[in-house]
Amino acid sequence: MRKWQSIFVLFISLFFLIACGDNRDTTSKNDEGKTQSAEQDNFSGELSFYTSQPDEDAQKLVNAFNKKYPNIKVNIFRSGTEEVIAKIHAEKEAGKIQADVLLVADAVTFENLKNDDLLLPYKSKETEFIPEQFIDPQGMYTGTKVMATVLAVNTNHVKKIPDSWKVLTEGEAREKAIMPSPFYSGAAAYNLGIFTRQDDFTWDFYEKIKENGMAVTKGNGGVLKAVASGERAYGMVVDFLVLRAKNDGSPVEFFYPKEGVPVITEPIGILKDTKNEQAAKVFVDFVLSEEGQQLASQLGYTPIRIGVNSPEGLKSVDELNVLNANISELYHSRHQDKEKFGEIFGQ
Repeated sequence: MRKWQSIFVLFISLFFLIACGDNRDTTSKNDEGKTQSAEQDNFSGELSFYTSQPDEDAQKLVNAFNKKYPNIKVNIFRSGTEEVIAKIHAEKEAGKIQADVLLVADAVTFENLKNDDLLLPYKSKETEFIPEQFIDPQGMYTGTKVMATVLAVNTNHVKKIPDSWKVLTEGEAREKAIMPSPFYSGAAAYNLGIFTRQDDFTWDFYEKIKENGMAVTKGNGGVLKAVASGERAYGMVVDFLVLRAKNDGSPVEFFYPKEGVPVITEPIGILKDTKNEQAAKVFVDFVLSEEGQQLASQLGYTPIRIGVNSPEGLKSVDELNVLNANISELYHSRHQDKEKFGEIFGQ
C-alpha cells in the first residue's frame, strides 16, 4: 500500500510540474508577443516621406510599414528627384525643411545634401546585410535597391534586338529613340555623369544621339510610355519599369548593352531637422530589413540586401557589368554636366 501511495504522490507531483512548465512557456510566449506589440505601439507620430519612387510603389511601401507600425502616420510627397531636391532647398530657404525621410535616385544627390549638412547620421542595424560599397561611410545614406539603366525596344518595330548603346547613334534608330531628362530624373543625371566619363562614350556620345534625333522627356515613366505605345522604338530607361510593362503584356523587351550599364541604388536617408527622429529610424530599418527588401523584390526591383532574390528577368548586382565613376567628381561636376547637356539639347 505504501508503495502505491508513493507512486501516486510522485505522479501527482510530476503532473503539476509539467502543467506549471507549460504555463510558464505560454506566459513567456504571450509576454514576448505583448513586448513586441508594446514596442511597436511606442513608435507614433507623423513622418513626411519625400521620394522619387512611382506613386503606387511608394504607397505600397508605406502600407506595408503601417501594418507593422500602425501608429506612425506617413505623409508622402512624390516627384522626380530633381524636383524633390528643389523642394527641400526651397524649404531650407524658408527656414524649415518639412521632410523627415528621403528616398531618391542616386548617391550623388545625397552627397550634395551631405555637403550642405542637411542629413542625420544613422547606420541601421540592417546594414550588416548590405554590401559596404552601397553604404555611406558616415552613415548619411544607404542604398535600398539596384536599378540599371538599360536599352528598351518596342518589339513591334524592332525585330533584331541590338546589343550595344551605339545603336542609338545609327540610322536604324534615327528619330526613333527617347531618354529621360537629367533636369528632372536623378537617374538620367547620374547616367550623364557616368557615360561622359567613359572612354568609349564621352560627350561625343551625347552629341551623336542628339544629331540622330534623340527625344527627351521628363522621366523614366515617360520613356517607357513612349516605347510601349510605339511612339518611339528605342528608350534609355531603368530595367524594372520595362520588366513590369513586359509582364503586363506590353510589346517591349530590354537588354543590358555589352559596354556596361549605369546603376543607381535609390538611397534612403534622414533629414537633420527631422521632427520625429525615432520614427524616421524605424522607417529606414524597415526599408532595409528582410521584409522591406522582399517587398522591393515583389514590386519588381533588384534588392540590395544579401540573401533576398531578384525578380525573375532582372540581373543581380554581381551579374551586371557596371559602369562607374568617382562619386566625388560626379557630385562636384553635376551642375556643369547638366549645363552642357542643356547646350547640346537646347534645354
